[in-house]
Amino acid sequence: MDKMQKILITTSSFDLELPEIKTLRESGYEVVLNPYGRRLTEAEIRELLTPDIVGLIAGLEPLTKAVIDAAPHLRVISRCGIGMDNVDLAAAKAQGIQVFNTPDAPTKAVAELAMGLILDALRGISAQDRKIRAGEWQRPMGGLLGARTLGLIGFGRIGRKVAEYAQAFGAEIIMHDPFATDNPHYVAFDDLLAQADIISLHIPYSKESHHLIDRKALAKMKRGSILVNTARGGLVDEQALAEALQSGHLAGASLDVYAQEPYQGILTDIENITLTAHVGSYAQEARTEQEALAARNMLIGLQDEAGARIYG
Repeated sequence: MDKMQKILITTSSFDLELPEIKTLRESGYEVVLNPYGRRLTEAEIRELLTPDIVGLIAGLEPLTKAVIDAAPHLRVISRCGIGMDNVDLAAAKAQGIQVFNTPDAPTKAVAELAMGLILDALRGISAQDRKIRAGEWQRPMGGLLGARTLGLIGFGRIGRKVAEYAQAFGAEIIMHDPFATDNPHYVAFDDLLAQADIISLHIPYSKESHHLIDRKALAKMKRGSILVNTARGGLVDEQALAEALQSGHLAGASLDVYAQEPYQGILTDIENITLTAHVGSYAQEARTEQEALAARNMLIGLQDEAGARIYG
């Protein structure tokens, strides 16, 4: 390379000691990090994609058509994660950019968090912790997962893993996924809303799925049911969810994702909800595997683009 080319990593954290990162550096690429330590805005990522950036190991920043069109030098986008809803794939294809993701690495981590949030909602674990710390001693009656029907919206890798875990507890599983209508657990969307004691979301975000769980959907859910979302924040109308929780129509909810992050909205004032900070994939083993795969995909993409093997 006549001029040092760069790989930009925009996730808020990344292990720079990975062997794959060492290989990138030994191959002549400079690795640069997100200077903000948080999810980037569209303007920020556009500014960071300077002409010497040829590869992007991406987080959840909006890689819109405007961003991609403004970076004609970009050759590879390697998403550190599963979802691709933040990437304009058509714009990337038009520009000849190779796009990768890491669909397998976060599966167990996200599924385990979903299970933790389900159990937390059923037994009021976080709520009891807050009460005791405030000097209150209460012993609320919880419920068994094995006595409940779990409805999964989305039955991809993570949805299937949650089903596997929940079945070990004895839960009945129903699911809705237009790509799995021949599955014996499949039911229509409205039937899932009406039948499930717990609903867990495992689908990508799109214009079509925006506020999939809105006032109308929440009203169709069982009184006393629970909503869990470890997928994408835009799937749930947060204002409508707040109202359903405050009215007692829903017994509880657990969210790991939000329309705007960091989250500071109305749900922070509601007692019967547990909120986590988009940490679904943040289990050390899963995160390391995910970052290694993202870096490896970058190596593969640059190898193909350069027409020379730089890895292995």
